[in-house]
Order: sequence, then structure tokens, then C-alpha cells
Amino acid sequence: MSKNILTRGHSRALTRHHKLAVAGVAALGAAAIGFSAVPSNASTTTTAEAASAPAAKVEYSAEPIQGVKAGVTDQLAGPSVKIERIAAKKEAAAEAAAEKKAAAAAAKAEAEKARQAKETASRAAERAEVKKAAPKTYSDTLDGWIRESLAIMKKHGIPGSYDGIHRNIMRESSGNPKAINLWDINAQNGIPSKGLLQVIPPTFDAYHVPGTPKNIYDPVANITAACNYAADKYGTMDNVDSAY
Repeated sequence: MSKNILTRGHSRALTRHHKLAVAGVAALGAAAIGFSAVPSNASTTTTAEAASAPAAKVEYSAEPIQGVKAGVTDQLAGPSVKIERIAAKKEAAAEAAAEKKAAAAAAKAEAEKARQAKETASRAAERAEVKKAAPKTYSDTLDGWIRESLAIMKKHGIPGSYDGIHRNIMRESSGNPKAINLWDINAQNGIPSKGLLQVIPPTFDAYHVPGTPKNIYDPVANITAACNYAADKYGTMDNVDSAY
């Protein structure tokens, strides 16, 4: 029969019986420790219950603790935010003041523009009024007499043209406002023809145009009266080509 001999450096494998024995010893040790930790006035459980009770689980969370870091950040950020808000208010106030100043300047410029426009319009109206009030002057020549007569004739609706008047004046008096005919039938009858267009006194009186002198030798008065007569008898002085 072989002997069980243990050699150095080798051990025999633990049998199932040995494993159960070791586990029992460990369980008893744990129960003894639990029993000794219970206060004297507290109720205890059996060693078996203590041994069979599951170990308490300690739960851990991977989530960061809320509120702690945020609170510190808020406390640190508070003064900075306050400074930024103050700066923002100052900037807004400065912008509002600049806009108000710009609006006031624009309103002032607009008012000045309106004032200048009003003054310009007033000056223009004054110039127009002066121009309207100032009578047009004509040269004391045959050209001036005809042109002034045409202006008066236009106001009274008397027809006639510069060329028609000029042509008849040159034929009748050669442009001499003091001309008088002392040899024709009118002269023989005691009413000689006078002036630029050789008008007899009765005709001059009958066809005299208001606004002109009552003087048959006045150039403008003579022309306008003669043209008024020609318009009545011939339609216009332009239709007269001989003694009329």
C-alpha cells in the first residue's frame, strides 16, 4: 500500500471536503464579527441570518453635482454681467442722444431750407410785382411810337400789325408827327388832315382811344385813333393801301 508523502514544492489539490470546511470557518468568523458589533440593547439575528444577509449596495452616480459649480460661476459672473449691463445702458443712452441730436439737426436744416425757399419765393414775387407795376418804356422814335400803339391796341382789341402801320405812316407823313395837309379836299373844307397817319380832327375825336393824349399831333394817340378808324371801316390798317 502506497504512502501519502508530501514533497517540497508540491501540494495536493484541495478536496471538496476541504473546501466546505474552509467556507464554514469563514462564515463563522464573519458571524462572530457581526455579533460583536451589535449594541447590547439591540435585537440580534441568528448567525445564519447574518451570514445569509446580502451585503448592502453603495450606489455611485456619474452625474456631476448640480448647483455647486453653477452657483460659484454665477457668483463670479455677477459683477461682470453687471458691468456689461451698465456699459450697454450707457451705449444705448449715447446712441439715443446721438439720434436725438441728428434729428434736431435735420429738423433745423429742414426749417432753414423752408425759410430760404420762402424768402426766395417772396423775392421772386416782389420782383414780379415790381416788374408788373413798372410801366414798359418805349423810345421816342417812330419804332417806339408804333410799338407803344400796338400794346395799347392789343388791350382794346384793335387789330393791326407793325408792318401795316409803318407802311401807311411812311406813305401819309414820311414819319413826321407834325405833318399837315393844306391842299386836299379836307383842307379846302377847313378840316385838314394832321399827324403821322393824316387824320382829320372829327375822325380823331370820334375814334380816340382812352389812355392816350387828346392831342391829334401826339404820335401814339394819332396812330391808335387812325387804326381804330381803319378797323371800323376796312377791318384793319393792314388793308389800307391808299388815302382812306
